[in-house]
Amino acid sequence: MKRQSVESSNLASIGYDAANEILEVEFKHGGIYQYFHVPEDVFEELMNADSHGVYFSANIRNDYEYEKM
Repeated sequence: MKRQSVESSNLASIGYDAANEILEVEFKHGGIYQYFHVPEDVFEELMNADSHGVYFSANIRNDYEYEKM
């Protein structure tokens, strides 16, 4: 999955597979995680948020099943 770099103190890059509703997040500490069943509008809100890290922590981190890559 192709990810795009983001300006964030915690997140390095974010990618999204709309067909499978998979959000992929690379953290600056080096871990890459995939979050499952994430609707496209949540991805769009994340990408448009003033702070990607704050939005991620409040709306994704504890709300979706995930797997470390």
